[in-house]
Amino acid sequence: MSTHTDKLPYFLGFDARSKDAYRSIIDQTVQAVTDSVTDTGAYKGASVEELQNLMEAATILPQQGCGWEAVLDEVKRTILPNFLRTWSTNYMAHLHSPALLESIASELILSTFNQSMDSWDQSPIATEVEVAVVSELCKLYRLGDDADGVFTSGGSQSNLSALTFARDWYCNTILGHDVKKKGLPSCYQKLRLYTSEVSHFSMEKSAHLLGLGYDAVRKVPVDNLCRMDVNALKAMLAEDTEQGLLPFCVVATIGTTDYGSVDPVDTLRELCDRYNIYLHADAAYGSGVQMSSTYQDRLGNLGLCDSITVDFHKMFLLPISCGAILIKDRSLFEVFTLHADYLNREEDEEAGYTNLVGKSLQTTRRFDALKVWMAFQCRGKDGFASIIDTCIENAAYLAQAISSNDRFELAIAPELSSVVFRLKGSCEKNKQVRRELLHHHQVVIGQTVYQGRTYLKFTLLNPMVTHQHLDELLVLIEKLGNLIQ
Repeated sequence: MSTHTDKLPYFLGFDARSKDAYRSIIDQTVQAVTDSVTDTGAYKGASVEELQNLMEAATILPQQGCGWEAVLDEVKRTILPNFLRTWSTNYMAHLHSPALLESIASELILSTFNQSMDSWDQSPIATEVEVAVVSELCKLYRLGDDADGVFTSGGSQSNLSALTFARDWYCNTILGHDVKKKGLPSCYQKLRLYTSEVSHFSMEKSAHLLGLGYDAVRKVPVDNLCRMDVNALKAMLAEDTEQGLLPFCVVATIGTTDYGSVDPVDTLRELCDRYNIYLHADAAYGSGVQMSSTYQDRLGNLGLCDSITVDFHKMFLLPISCGAILIKDRSLFEVFTLHADYLNREEDEEAGYTNLVGKSLQTTRRFDALKVWMAFQCRGKDGFASIIDTCIENAAYLAQAISSNDRFELAIAPELSSVVFRLKGSCEKNKQVRRELLHHHQVVIGQTVYQGRTYLKFTLLNPMVTHQHLDELLVLIEKLGNLIQ
């Protein structure tokens, strides 16, 4: 029996028919996407119930396929109108950026060719591109000649990788115990990781996955700018060491999720050297600022760290997912190395073939390095610096405007591009304002808690945002606040 799906080739192939089908599908998709963009709003405002009803009415797996045209029509009806428009200047809720045009093109290329980054024979040129991009990144962050890295799905995977390096390095070097072969040492419950009280939750998740548990994570108090309090860390390290505990790692957050605050890596390096422990920089947010000659000093010298988490789907404005973990000592990748005869044969590696599976938690992995390779060449360092500078300067402007208006309270002065503030009044008023913006004004902003109270948040990653637009949004928020009792 003939079905609609018989008309559609399976793949892009060598024949004219499949090439025509590929071109047609891509062209129709581009048309549908561009036709759906009819205003400057960030979200059309549909409620949770409305979206759930759309999905309940859909037949996800029909007995017979309905064909490409019918599927595209359904996408145009149900999906495209209800997407967030991350490129809208009204979208500023999270560390969730718009995607540069050239990086969208790179997504089409890497998805079409579908390379797998685990072995060279599954990704020949893709492997060499990733190796070259990683080398450039190690130079950018001044990690030295022995540095290396690998692409990851983002900050959480990068942080898990880094804490695995830290745990195994400490156990092998300090305790003389090989975790890879023997599992955790008998004293594993004494191992301690130090990170600020406003650091990313992937620290606790990683500690759990590494068999150390949440109790191994020591949350260090922060100062009035939400940076790790170094004096508090000194006291904690001295106390824990005196009690026989085993500090193995300090994590410096280079741009906290809510506040964009930056921990002092230079001072932390001195402490880590004193106690012979590992220093990791979670720079998922702030790593992009390294591009800016104007503001990169705010990060400190990241080259002092043993490893660095870099995210490209935040301030670099590349599509999700795209991250990397960089390490000062490439030998630490031995943690993930395991040879399989069908995949990363030792004789191939001895002959010069690079099999990246030996550096990654993942086996099958996307060619995300292409997005960085294309965007870096397209924009150049100056182009990225312009983007970064604009976002940081927008945050400074907004913070000043808030401070000058007695209807608002500013949490802290921004170091990067996040501004946390609130309307004076009840926590409920601020919550209602955010939802009113989301569902009735096509504006999506963030919400968090600071010093026990509800605050609003602008995460400014879009260089198209103007000072005038920020002023208009503050006026709107103030107006909505006046309408809420």
